Amino acid sequence: MHRLEGKIALVTGGANGVGEAISKLFAREGATVIVSDIVNEGKDVADYINDNGGKAYFIKMDVSKSCDWDSTINFIKEHYNKLDVLVNNAGIPGAENVENLEENDWHHVMDVNAKSVFLGMKAAVRLMKQNLNGGSIINNSSIWGLVGSGRSAAYQGAKGAVTLLTKTASVEFAKYNIRVNSIHPGIILTPMVKKESLATGRGQVLIDNTPLNRLGKPEEVAYAMLFLASDESSYITGVSLPVDGGYTAR
Repeated sequence: MHRLEGKIALVTGGANGVGEAISKLFAREGATVIVSDIVNEGKDVADYINDNGGKAYFIKMDVSKSCDWDSTINFIKEHYNKLDVLVNNAGIPGAENVENLEENDWHHVMDVNAKSVFLGMKAAVRLMKQNLNGGSIINNSSIWGLVGSGRSAAYQGAKGAVTLLTKTASVEFAKYNIRVNSIHPGIILTPMVKKESLATGRGQVLIDNTPLNRLGKPEEVAYAMLFLASDESSYITGVSLPVDGGYTAR
């Protein structure tokens, strides 16, 4: 259907899980995808896209560093002269509660999961606002950016920050016709979830509290991202969209 035909999209954390699914889906829908990640496996995703008739390029970057953002945006400007879609997807887990959380761990999780979203939007808007038709920024938050669980204090604090940062940026960037929305996945079957939740048995508890009574798939999050990236959502901004099987509806 090529819902993103001709668009240039930057996806962070694109090496695996939800980021990989987003990158591959966007490419199938006609976008040129800049796959970024701190690990080299992101190149495998870009190679897969190119080998299957799509267009992609891998950039290794640390999303918590402004210099990496500047160099990535400069590369996109030099080679494509525009940016239509930014997906701030990169993130790391953090399981400790407030009482047991170390300060350094707090800073690390906040840097990767929240500071990176600020840096990404700040860098991308410089190029994106030059577009005649504006653009779309999609920030990957979490159900834990909407409700609390009594654990994962830094992770939930970061995702909560992303939720409100998205809303304030949506108001700020509206004058450029740049839409900013957040996606809030529930329990999605990704490598991070397998390691952090399923291995401990906590995942089954979360499934039992999900009305659809199953794990989500990375592709199901990617399709929500696709809608917000496409022109179909041209009158939608500042929205927090759960993709959670009904978890936050309780």
